Amino acid sequence: MKKQILLVILSIISFSSFAQKSKKTSGNPLFPGWYADPEGIIFNNPKGGKEYWIYPTFSAPYKDQVFFDAFSSKDLVTWKKHERVLDTLNVKWAKKAVWAPSIIEKDKKYYMFFGANDIQSDNESGGIGVAVADKPEGPFKDYLGKPLIDKFHNGAQPIDQFVFKDKDGQYYLYYGGWKHCNVAKLKNDFTGFVPFEDGKIFREITPASYVEGPFMFIRNGKYYFMWSEGGWTGPNYSVAYAVADSPFGPFERIGKILQQDPKVATGAGHHSVIQIPGKDQWYIVYHRRPLTETDGNHRETCVEIMTFDDKGMINPVIITKEGVKAQPLK
Repeated sequence: MKKQILLVILSIISFSSFAQKSKKTSGNPLFPGWYADPEGIIFNNPKGGKEYWIYPTFSAPYKDQVFFDAFSSKDLVTWKKHERVLDTLNVKWAKKAVWAPSIIEKDKKYYMFFGANDIQSDNESGGIGVAVADKPEGPFKDYLGKPLIDKFHNGAQPIDQFVFKDKDGQYYLYYGGWKHCNVAKLKNDFTGFVPFEDGKIFREITPASYVEGPFMFIRNGKYYFMWSEGGWTGPNYSVAYAVADSPFGPFERIGKILQQDPKVATGAGHHSVIQIPGKDQWYIVYHRRPLTETDGNHRETCVEIMTFDDKGMINPVIITKEGVKAQPLK
């Protein structure tokens, strides 16, 4: 009997391994579980080569959002789960609602910017924090011992942060909920901010229809600023963008490029973008809600190809169940 059970287990493992290796596309969702607000990025592997990483929000009731998982892949198709890369046990001031991690490598350290506690006023404890680790898989620990931003500046709730490295090496933090977006110039050690020339620390750059989830990238010398519109629990959650010559805009809204398809999924939004190093090849990582789900927290992480037209405008993204083909990194 024991031998039969062992044979069954081995056959299941063998089939699972074969299924992973024989996958022609990533499929959507990329991995099981309710995950939202994904940040996709490419890091060097210490053993050689590069890897894709995705850091999402654990999509659950706020009181249960006390950690982040991460996922890594060598080809966008097969993903490995790294559990609890950050846990609020290592961030004394964060109690709930840890959201939308944004991560960057600097000087052989990995810095994760995150929102916590969903504060509703300047009188509450929480906001945007920073954690640090020696490896992409953590463990991440609180870097400052307090929030980096814990107040409402220019009406922006301190959530949905994105750290951006400009062409000149300067790091900026874009963030903001409640339909306001700010940008601030980070100190070189990420312990605070450097005032702009006019003395201000937080500069508002809110484009039309902005709600939350800012993201920035550069292509052909132009700054592409992206954000989410609509309500995150609704079917019409979506992503729009603007293009400018400066990281400060002005950002004139061009239009939506990612939104629901009632035949595939709803609530497609809060995204990030990955560029294949050295190539004009782009992917958009985002979350959406399956047609079978009505719970606002039931969101899945997906990926699609993102392309541009001859004028540099982003073509509308087609959301799929198939996802993308394997794209190994050199």
